[in-house]
Amino acid sequence: MLPMSNSATYNKSQQVLHDVFGYSTFRGEQQAIVDHVTAGGDALVLMPTGGGKSLCYQLPALLREGVGIVVSPLIALMQDQVDALKQLGVRAAFLNSSQDAEEAREITAQLMRGHLQIVYVAPERLLMSGFLSLLEEIEDGAGIALFAIDEAHCVSQWGHDFRPEYRKLTVLHERFPHVPRIALTATADAPTRAEIIERLKLEEASQFVSSFDRPNIRYRVTQKISARQQLESFLEREHANDAGIIYCLSRRKVEETAEWLKSRGWDALPYHAGLDASVRNQNQRRFLREEGVIMVATVAFGMGIDKPNVRFVAHLDLPKSMEGYYQETGRAGRDGLPANAWMTYGLGDVVSMRKMLDSGDAPEERKQVERQKLDALLGFCESTSCRHQTLLRYFGEEHPGQCDQCDNCLEPVDTWDATQPAQMALSCVYRTGQRFGVVHLIDVLLGKATPKIEQFNHQQLSTFGIGKALSQQQWSSVYRQLVAGGFLESDIEAYGGLKLTEAARPVLRSETEVWLRRDAEVVKQKVSKAGRGANAKEIYTAVSEDPLWYLLKAKRTELAREQGVPPYVIFHDSTLLEILNRKPANIDEMSQISGVGQAKLDRYGDAFLEVLEDAANGQA
Repeated sequence: MLPMSNSATYNKSQQVLHDVFGYSTFRGEQQAIVDHVTAGGDALVLMPTGGGKSLCYQLPALLREGVGIVVSPLIALMQDQVDALKQLGVRAAFLNSSQDAEEAREITAQLMRGHLQIVYVAPERLLMSGFLSLLEEIEDGAGIALFAIDEAHCVSQWGHDFRPEYRKLTVLHERFPHVPRIALTATADAPTRAEIIERLKLEEASQFVSSFDRPNIRYRVTQKISARQQLESFLEREHANDAGIIYCLSRRKVEETAEWLKSRGWDALPYHAGLDASVRNQNQRRFLREEGVIMVATVAFGMGIDKPNVRFVAHLDLPKSMEGYYQETGRAGRDGLPANAWMTYGLGDVVSMRKMLDSGDAPEERKQVERQKLDALLGFCESTSCRHQTLLRYFGEEHPGQCDQCDNCLEPVDTWDATQPAQMALSCVYRTGQRFGVVHLIDVLLGKATPKIEQFNHQQLSTFGIGKALSQQQWSSVYRQLVAGGFLESDIEAYGGLKLTEAARPVLRSETEVWLRRDAEVVKQKVSKAGRGANAKEIYTAVSEDPLWYLLKAKRTELAREQGVPPYVIFHDSTLLEILNRKPANIDEMSQISGVGQAKLDRYGDAFLEVLEDAANGQA
């Protein structure tokens, strides 16, 4: 391909953006990234989930001569991406272990003939010597437009998605020095970013770091009282008909929660690594292709899930780090419409997470890093300031002001001088020998004559009964925040009993004050099963009351089933909303809808215009 001037590149990329992808303008730094890679430059792209990363390599692959090779660790994502590209009229395919030999041979033959524009390949397949030799032949023939390395954080040994094959991808630079490379990730703190650059030899690459803020996500952390009832109350109130993901720490809890929700009338499915592969695949397929399905899962589910209309992500257990929390909650609202990140959290979560971390087999250096990551997450949970600000600050970014999209901004939290209660709580830990759990400690402070207290003669202690001014729930909050604040820690040898840290010393000596957040009083609400559908409201806008909205969604589902693809591959919810609001009267007006490119206009334009016409004539 002849080099294009900057203006020629811009005009061509704008044309392809509109004609193929159906968008009139780029978002954020997409334009700069597309121009840079199209011109042959290497790039490291850090962009939040839903920020439009895929376009940053798909569009240059169409602008440059040859085929774009996309390295992806996720088989399910490859299928979805290829389905979506084919809907746009792009000649795309994938190569991975899910295919039989005949299918793989056919795709390889198309690749050799120069028929394909974009090919997704698993890193294991790419690194085979035979495949690398094949790529060298293609480079000499039809040409290689670019190499895209998706989910680039998989190269980091500190990440929970570490894939050793990613370490060997430097072979692309060594054997194909003239082919531009673009590495992309949705989550990378400064150390992970540095490791990506070092491991993939991207020292000379331009870095494009977009804002990590997801302004459409409302973050909420609530005190754990009765997790299941709190969860169902949240679902009833805001997500009665929506697709969402609920994360649990253990496989057992995943299955029990999914079964409980199902018994309550919710369309909930379990997903964890211990399930048979066929069950996992079937459940994932249902989640992607049906409306309103809830997936209850461990972290084994989610990376690469490309479903844009996930309206909520809920955590019934603490994630392991801020990176994990950001990545998991980022699976909500990829279409840019309002979404919720909801988490219920209590002292037991803190103790169990630290116990699990300390008792693991990882080297001490790794454990220290993980402790710091967990402490940052606990700080986020207990923070009284804007959640968006706290989250962004962790990734080295400042938020301009209050977000009005989190619990702390919408319902500011009171703080109180808890120095004296903190001294009582810490003293009780010390007096009882630093080996008892929080339930026993609160019983001592409240002066309860339990058999365990009598067994250890703790009614004789100076701390026995000195805390009757606070309720059991208030003392639980004090201990939770003291643990989260690093004044107490779980002692593995004492089976999770609490012990003092160095930070407790100045508190006990009255050398420092302790201010804690005042937990809101939790009112237990009985969830009514009757009338769920009648009172259900989708989170987007008032359009959920419009019958035409459901007619448009029904047509999308019908077309998706005919094509054998998820509904969002036909049109995103945001595109349907624009059709609903603008009500195009003809093909020309339909072509102006964002997300309607030429291929989709030709394939589906008349079908949706017919829905609008029937509705206008009262025939729906």
